[in-house]
Amino acid sequence: MPLHPEIARLLADLPAPPPGPLDPAAMRAGEEAQVPPLEERLPLHDVRDTIAVTPVGEVPVRVYTPTDAGTCGLLVYFHGGAFFLGSLDTHDHVARHLAKATGCTVVSVGYRRAPEAQFPAGLDDCYAAVRWATDHGDELRWDGTTLAVAGDSSGGTFVAAVTALAHDDGFDRITHQVLYYPSLDLDFDNDRYPSMRENAVGYGLETAALKPFNAFYLDSGADPADPRVSPIKRADLTGLPPALIVTAEFDPMRDEGELYARRLQEAGVPVTLIRYDGANHGFVQNFSWIPEFAQVFDDTADFLQGK
Repeated sequence: MPLHPEIARLLADLPAPPPGPLDPAAMRAGEEAQVPPLEERLPLHDVRDTIAVTPVGEVPVRVYTPTDAGTCGLLVYFHGGAFFLGSLDTHDHVARHLAKATGCTVVSVGYRRAPEAQFPAGLDDCYAAVRWATDHGDELRWDGTTLAVAGDSSGGTFVAAVTALAHDDGFDRITHQVLYYPSLDLDFDNDRYPSMRENAVGYGLETAALKPFNAFYLDSGADPADPRVSPIKRADLTGLPPALIVTAEFDPMRDEGELYARRLQEAGVPVTLIRYDGANHGFVQNFSWIPEFAQVFDDTADFLQGK
């Protein structure tokens, strides 16, 4: 099917990017300027900011409690943004909708970003936040059963890497992993996946932008050959938690997400793979107000509930 008309209309109206190298500070400021005021956000029972004190340092987190239920599942969320963009605020709406749809307490992680932080600082923060959440399960009203990790784009990279680190450490509390249009192979060979060619131009995220957008992360010491950086390069995927992988039809990174789903299945990991037709990269963050794309939150709830 064609690109959704609302997405196509908005992409057509986007101004051309400014010439010259990417400016992280300016791009972050532009993102933050788009965050709606608090009174316009989805209301929940409680939303609070706190600091997770961990072995790798103090990690800002935002805790979303959807109801006053006694206990519930726990979902730790890693925002996207090519490892240098995104924040607790820019992805606040995603975390709110995840909490409402799933009924889980959501812990959104304000991990350290490139270029200021060297690899693996952001990944360390994400993994440490998961361990912190389980250690503070009582105050987070965790029911001790469901512990999901979820992320979009580069946040999906961290999901895959964190579940692998947890497995290797013998930390077996993670029950589900949710990856929205994940970036799983940071070797940006245009011929590596057909979707890199098919969706190269005209769909928001363009193939030619992948290298410069991820350069801050790679220049910080992240090696694309390292499975912590490119999780699809991990040789043994056995023993990882069940996965929901969501891809977008018009995403240059579509095929690597779908290949990772097949590799997980071949390793005996239960996988639910959903491709959103008519969608582009970033639709969970940018276009989940479109009714057919808002379904992604219900899909996540169904996955966590075993439906």
